[in-house]
Amino acid sequence: MEWENQTVLVEFFLKGLSGYPRLELLFFVLILIMYVFILLGNGALILISTLDSHLHMPVYFFLGNLSFLDVYTTTSIPSTLVSFLSERKTISISGCAVQMFLGLAMGTTERVLLGVMGFDCYVVICNPLRYPMIMSKNSYVPMATGSWFAGIVNSAVQTVFVVQLPFCRNNSINHFSCEILAAMKLACADISGNEFIMLIVTTLFTLMPLLLIVISYSLFISSILKVHSSEGRSKAFSTCSAHLTVVIISYGTILFMYMKPKSKETLSSNDLDATDKLISMFYGVMTPMVNPLIYSLRNKNVKESVKLLLMKRFISK
Repeated sequence: MEWENQTVLVEFFLKGLSGYPRLELLFFVLILIMYVFILLGNGALILISTLDSHLHMPVYFFLGNLSFLDVYTTTSIPSTLVSFLSERKTISISGCAVQMFLGLAMGTTERVLLGVMGFDCYVVICNPLRYPMIMSKNSYVPMATGSWFAGIVNSAVQTVFVVQLPFCRNNSINHFSCEILAAMKLACADISGNEFIMLIVTTLFTLMPLLLIVISYSLFISSILKVHSSEGRSKAFSTCSAHLTVVIISYGTILFMYMKPKSKETLSSNDLDATDKLISMFYGVMTPMVNPLIYSLRNKNVKESVKLLLMKRFISK
């Protein structure tokens, strides 16, 4: 009996919305449509920022990285779509590790990249004359590279620590994909060390970029208030309004998911549990979909670039 309790798991069961079959079909259609928009929208931004020489500037270089990041962030969506229509909702340990690695890497990289983009907004408004020198190619390329490096290293370390844990209990993950904390709680070993490491890196790679954004925008707003004309203030604010909108959506969803109080009734409610999972999916699917819309609709240069490329396309025909 003791040996049976220590049987090593070879796969996990992803619970998702298995208790709500009608919702599964509905969300299959909705998420499939969103996924198509994610690929088209972010793919278009990557092409535009690459092909149009007028957009070869730091802000659009970061935007191209963010779009590339959003495409990779959604790599677990196809398997989630399949699970909606399949009775077999299992995933191997190795497949789960890949999902954990990609999810953590992309999430960490996005938050660090948003912090860097906040700094870019500060420099372009508060130090416009020094902007070409401060945000030269020798500066912004290493900034973006450092964001990716931080995400990959953080994800690799945490994923290795989790994969090395012995899993011999219930194999049911109450999520759509292999969320690292949900998987970690299934381990039949002390996970306090893993939780401490997660707390440290979450503070470092989530709160530190947020602090950089807050400081940048505080200085940014202070500079705007010194502008006497309302037209000048409006033009200055529009420069970084798209980035601020993305930050609010991204961090707002994270804070709502992980920092809202949970009562005993909340913890025992299946309906609210499903709501929490849907909020998590909103963050994982909706954010990559709206990012290109926000940056394209609120950015005159991007809209002009799209029109120019479309005109060249029609003229060539």
